[in-house]
Amino acid sequence: MHKSQLNSSRTQRSADEVPSGNRRNFLRTAGLTTAAGVAFLAVGCKKDDEPIVTPSTVDLGSGDVGILNYAYALEQLEAAFYTQVIATPYSGISASELALLTDIRDHEIIHREFFKAALGTNAIKGLEVDFSKIDFSSRASVLGTAKVFEDTGVAAYNGAGKLIKDGGYLLLAGKIVSVEARHAAVIRDLLEPFTTSFAGDDIIDGNGLDAAKKPADILAAVQPFVKTPLSGANLPTS
Repeated sequence: MHKSQLNSSRTQRSADEVPSGNRRNFLRTAGLTTAAGVAFLAVGCKKDDEPIVTPSTVDLGSGDVGILNYAYALEQLEAAFYTQVIATPYSGISASELALLTDIRDHEIIHREFFKAALGTNAIKGLEVDFSKIDFSSRASVLGTAKVFEDTGVAAYNGAGKLIKDGGYLLLAGKIVSVEARHAAVIRDLLEPFTTSFAGDDIIDGNGLDAAKKPADILAAVQPFVKTPLSGANLPTS
């Protein structure tokens, strides 16, 4: 990645969101590669795919832009979650765990800002999250929720891939889902170290393939964590 692209992505994050410090190399390298596609994506967003917004519900829109807004909504949720995790670390958090979770937070913020910039005026509004059922002081609660979010994110990208018409968009989605899969593996390893849970049979099928879920199923799963009602009624289904 060119330094100018990396700097452009980082300037969109506030100083209090992204502290300086060392990062785990494998996460850092994977997470920052996605920023390279912002300019390409921005060119393709069309006004006629602009999402419909009502006072009570946010419609994600249609076509490829609808799918991009779908991904943007999920990245908003994840970025907000990890930002809170780092702002109020759980009891007994180790230095290595804090470093890993900070890396993941930084990646999710980059992904969020990536979609926001790419969508431009077609982007849905910032979502209001609801984390009232999460105990941020508890390691089990935080990592358990992180596991749900990461596994859901991977399944969401996998399921949406076949709905993307533009090959360039599909390539970039593939780069992002690979980072999300790294996150999922790390979180699972934190919960159950020295086991095979990082690629457990609850997410990997007998053919060695990861789970893929439809947008309707994903939106239903994440809605309890989002106060803003989301509608994927106009998203493509095939």
